[in-house]
Amino acid sequence: MPLAGGLPAGAGAMAAAAVGPMSLRDLLLTATAAAEGGGGDEEVCVVGIFGKTALQLCSEKEALVSTVCDRQVFPLFDEEDDPDLVDGALGEDVDPATKDYNQLQAYYSQENRVLFLVLTSICDTPQLLRACGDLAAAENRETGPGHPSGGPSPLSHAEAHEFWKHQEKLHCLSLLYLFSVCHILLLVHPTCSFDITYDRVFRALDGLRQKVLPSMKAAIKDCPIGKEWKLNCRPCPPRLLFLFQLNGALKVDPLPSRGQDPCGHLEKPPLKKHSPKRRLQHALEDQIYRIFRKSRVLTNQSINCLFTVPANQAFVYIVAGGVLDGDDPVAMLLDQLRNNCTMRETDSLLAPTLSGPRRYQMMRHGRQQLSFHAESSSSSSSSSGQLVDCTLKEFLWQHVELVLSKKGFDDSVGRNPQPSHFELPTYQKWAAAALKLYEVTIEGKDDDPTTGELSSKIMGSIKVLEGYLDIDTKFSENRCQKALPMAHSAYQSNLPHNYTMTVHKNQLAQALRVYSQHARGPAFHKYAMQLNEDCYKFWSNGHQLCEERSLTDQHCVHKFHLLPKAGEKPEADRNPPVLYHNSRARSTGACNCGRKQAPRDDPFDIKAANYDFYQLLEEKCCGKLEHINFPVFQPSTPDPAPARDESSPAPPEGEIEKLKEKEPQTQGESTGLSLALSLGQSTGSLGTYPPDAQGGGDNTESHGQSGDSKSEKRPSLVDRQASTVEYLPGMLHSNCPKGLLPKFSSWSLVKLGPAKAYNFHTGLDQQGFIPGTNYLMPWDIVIRTRTEDEGDLDTNSWPAPNKAVPGKRSSVVMGRGRRRDDIARAFVGFEYEDARGRRFMCSGPDKVMKVMGGGPKESAIKALNSDMPLYILSSTQGRGLKPHYAQFMRLFVVVPDAPLQITLTPQVQPGPPPCPVFYPEKQEITLPSDGLWVLRFPYAYVTERGPCFPPKESQQLMSYKVLRGILKAVTQ
Repeated sequence: MPLAGGLPAGAGAMAAAAVGPMSLRDLLLTATAAAEGGGGDEEVCVVGIFGKTALQLCSEKEALVSTVCDRQVFPLFDEEDDPDLVDGALGEDVDPATKDYNQLQAYYSQENRVLFLVLTSICDTPQLLRACGDLAAAENRETGPGHPSGGPSPLSHAEAHEFWKHQEKLHCLSLLYLFSVCHILLLVHPTCSFDITYDRVFRALDGLRQKVLPSMKAAIKDCPIGKEWKLNCRPCPPRLLFLFQLNGALKVDPLPSRGQDPCGHLEKPPLKKHSPKRRLQHALEDQIYRIFRKSRVLTNQSINCLFTVPANQAFVYIVAGGVLDGDDPVAMLLDQLRNNCTMRETDSLLAPTLSGPRRYQMMRHGRQQLSFHAESSSSSSSSSGQLVDCTLKEFLWQHVELVLSKKGFDDSVGRNPQPSHFELPTYQKWAAAALKLYEVTIEGKDDDPTTGELSSKIMGSIKVLEGYLDIDTKFSENRCQKALPMAHSAYQSNLPHNYTMTVHKNQLAQALRVYSQHARGPAFHKYAMQLNEDCYKFWSNGHQLCEERSLTDQHCVHKFHLLPKAGEKPEADRNPPVLYHNSRARSTGACNCGRKQAPRDDPFDIKAANYDFYQLLEEKCCGKLEHINFPVFQPSTPDPAPARDESSPAPPEGEIEKLKEKEPQTQGESTGLSLALSLGQSTGSLGTYPPDAQGGGDNTESHGQSGDSKSEKRPSLVDRQASTVEYLPGMLHSNCPKGLLPKFSSWSLVKLGPAKAYNFHTGLDQQGFIPGTNYLMPWDIVIRTRTEDEGDLDTNSWPAPNKAVPGKRSSVVMGRGRRRDDIARAFVGFEYEDARGRRFMCSGPDKVMKVMGGGPKESAIKALNSDMPLYILSSTQGRGLKPHYAQFMRLFVVVPDAPLQITLTPQVQPGPPPCPVFYPEKQEITLPSDGLWVLRFPYAYVTERGPCFPPKESQQLMSYKVLRGILKAVTQ
């Protein structure tokens, strides 16, 4: 019985009818299985068909086979879901980039002994639609409904170009296979002009064949074929034929019918010997031959060529057809239906006996211009004397008969032509060699599974195709390579020797702009990435500046370096060097008490800024003065660990103003509590005092209210204990975890001397003060004494300086008969210091003190009731455009020897919200009477997330402030 595809399995199956086409892979596997049972000794001619098709339903290649065989071989509509017609059918989820859209289908015509191999690729409409559909499906899978983009994103230009070029390479591999197993090749083209890109494709195939020829020889060395076939890896140099379609481009007026006047055409010129279609055929043959000869695809010796064309036979055929001539199955069926409904008398007599090829011919009967019409060849010329064009079958069969008669092709030209080899194999021998080549070239299987050497050589040789096929990428790479030096020059222009990441990114952006002006094509992204890598290597190879910024927002001037470890000395000669950070910026600062000034380097860590510098001056100046020490972390283990950053989010902007209005707890009521309570480290059980220490607020309204604090709930001892295992790595502020202390204090409180040490008329006698700005402002505090007519008043508290006592108003305002001991005068000074060491006092927000002599006459009440700026423009600016700022550094307080108690509650907000509020480790500090006290503020403010840099614009100065209510007075 016959095998699938109509191939003979034995001598008894020679006359069996052939069935429909099948996949070439299945055909070869079936032939291998049938070879074991014997048979298949019939010699066959192999005809390969490839090319491009028009945008229509039916393929011209399949219609060509049906026309030549006079039967409907291929179905009118493609069965896209039939995996038997697809070589290596892949699932829907397979990446389209790895999928092969080339299909090889086979059909054997037993009566003609011709095996047709039809190649369908992305050059054909059905496969092109499948490839585009798979690409769209892949994009939808990558960016589904849950993707942030919200929908499919199209492929980039480089990715799409790579996909289509990869498919073109796979198409070339399939063509290489056809050129290695076929005797005759038929190139089908949907227009009547030659596609010049085939010259490039054939040169690429010729180069690829020369590269993989040794590997192909090794694959078929054991096949039962002739020696010449094994040596050249093909049965003969295949002959290439061309089939073009007019598609209405060339129209010839028909001869006059019976009802028309035959003399109506006398004015036209006489008909030439050849028809217009024949003349177009000759013109195309000359054009194709000249192109291939110029590009050396065709040479004198046919044995060395990829293919040959006959010298004395036609190798171009013109199909004068179109959509109306049988290429469109829908149009053909509608036309056939119309013809069947109007059958003639002769057709009705023949209809019952029609079957087989005659039935196929009857389906095409009655058409005036058939694309593959079986014209009569009994006479060589018509009655008009013009030569009649041959049919497609006659055109092809004149070459097939040379193969079946074993004459072969003698297509060599020149003076000394060399005969080419030729072999007409039996089907089994051909299938054995074709299967080996199919596994190697199409499937990429290894000849030796242990080494995989054969397949790797062939796959590596595919790179030869890039130089021929991927002209766009080749041009793009050459263009991008020329643009790279210009981009490198743009990157390195006006660069310092060492620079930061920000400068690197800016220069890289400039280089990419220059690169994008000159680079084009699919290699744009590849070389843009190379430009990015080259610039990064240039920057990191000795040009990288240290990225660390000082606490004053100044860059370290050293190139990339390491910090010395504990006990290690700096080494500048190492790679990378071991150095301390240095911004080369120096400033002048005063000590804790303010009496001695010294230069200081720009600090890079909080300890050097707020502790180390002042400790060095402490030994020379302030060491013997009386201090009020702030509590710090006391470890109970030898290796304490810093607390993890689990800080709560910053309070909203409006919360700070609300906390200012809260009533704080007085110092007098907290004397019996533990150290943790005095530090304000307790939880919400402290009543009206906020746990985040933002409750200092406006204390001017709380004078005289200390008696109400006795009824507040006292905190528990568990909540008040500070940790002795974990320490606070930064400074204490409102967002810090509760119960933690830093290793050192960034604040300092020093007593310069008794209250009389300050002279109201001469001011402070310290270095660096601008003349006329070294005075403290007076603060008059009313002291009430109990008398008989004032017994109804509350003597436990006294109002703020600008508040009146309810009741007897005249008793508060100083009168003529008032005693001098009813008023205590304190002095307050808000000192600012700039980077040059110039110091001055401020009498209010943004108001620099200026006293001509005799001491200041402005009271401190206004300054105490206002938020003082943390930074202010220095009173003496330099010549440059950059403004110089002075920072609030010290608070001077003269406490008189009187029955009153002055409490310090400093709170600083060094930035706009949500910047936290900083305060000392002891939130409320009671100043002993009869003393000149100096509270030194931190030089820099740092949180766990980084430093709070000084302002860069004067518009932001109002957001950097010392909160009001820093001082309050309470009678004892």
